[in-house]
Amino acid sequence: MTDISAATAPAMTTDKTTPATKPASLPVIRIQAGRHKRAQHGHPWVYSNEVDMDKAAKALPAGSIVRVTDAGGATLGLAAFNPHSLICARFLTRDPAEAIDTAFFARRIRRALEIRERLYDRPFYRLIHAESDGLPALIIDRYGDIVVVQANNVAMDRRLPMILAALDEVLNPSAVVLRNDSTARSYEGLDEVVKVVKGSVQGLIPLEENGATFFADLSEGQKTGWFFDQRDNRSFIADLCKGRSVVDFYTYAGGFGVLAAKRGASHVTLVDRSALSLSIAMKAAEANGVADRVTAEKGDAFNLMDQWVTEGRTFEVVIADPPAFVKSKKDLAVGSRAYRRMTKAAARLVAPGGMLLVASCSHNMEPPLFHTEVARGLGEAGRQGRILRFAGAGCDHPVHPLLPETQYLKAMVFALD
Repeated sequence: MTDISAATAPAMTTDKTTPATKPASLPVIRIQAGRHKRAQHGHPWVYSNEVDMDKAAKALPAGSIVRVTDAGGATLGLAAFNPHSLICARFLTRDPAEAIDTAFFARRIRRALEIRERLYDRPFYRLIHAESDGLPALIIDRYGDIVVVQANNVAMDRRLPMILAALDEVLNPSAVVLRNDSTARSYEGLDEVVKVVKGSVQGLIPLEENGATFFADLSEGQKTGWFFDQRDNRSFIADLCKGRSVVDFYTYAGGFGVLAAKRGASHVTLVDRSALSLSIAMKAAEANGVADRVTAEKGDAFNLMDQWVTEGRTFEVVIADPPAFVKSKKDLAVGSRAYRRMTKAAARLVAPGGMLLVASCSHNMEPPLFHTEVARGLGEAGRQGRILRFAGAGCDHPVHPLLPETQYLKAMVFALD
């Protein structure tokens, strides 16, 4: 964990910035005859094998704004274009007259803010969730007066000055952190960059969720520092933990386990292989006055599960929210088996009549397949039960109605016999 401040990066600069785009001057990308229906009906992506990828199209710089038309020349909207990507066009607006400038980004951010302020009474949430909020490949998380920005494609990266200016106009945060270190950026040929571009950020940042206090490392923590998506699932399972023993595998910063203790769990064991994550989680336990009922165990989750099963150890509530086992489609077979194995081991640790939560954040692991593998894991563990809840991410991670990839999170809660 390091302190990062604008003293080392006084202003947002990029090697390749882009001026506002005037619709009248845009190049045209034409979808092949008969292949425009999906885009016409609102899908936010166009694939490279659906367009006339002629010499002019291939010559366009990655991140260009283009006018997308059907084969007859009817405009379908304006999109960010990358001729080198399988998803070559991502729609920004269906209005062909709308300029892609600072005002455009301010309108999108302001609309997203209005929705979040209706949903939450405290300013800790995902503010922009990429395509679902009309800004493809852009993530903005809000930590009170600090925001963390992640631009995951060339188009958003080149327009960061506009995005930052729009954030100042709408929110005027005290500090802005760029967490441009995601795997997705490497697919676009972008460098990894982590820096503060406004204000300063020192040490761990406190955040509030479900009436509890937690801490995020905005410079070196996973994703942007915290996983807001599990907010509702944490609250649901925590309410089932009162007076019961709990183990929270893959605890990271203690989101599930510390909240369970705050809601009255008799004892909580936090498990993670990262000593830094466990120290942050224990700091949260102390801040919430439950450190006397929380212990940390450093180690690999699978190894500890197997060890504790052998020792005959059980818990009344078992939580397993791992990192993605399926990071791409080529990982699906191996990753699917990993979820089954995890469920089997976790279920064997659940005391009779206890509860089990298992989750997956892999968007390539579709809900029916996850359900199947989890059910098989339960069967292999010799456990019977019923599903109490099968849920996704919280409302600050909205789902695009035509983009299943935005419905990536799956969390299942079981009452076992």
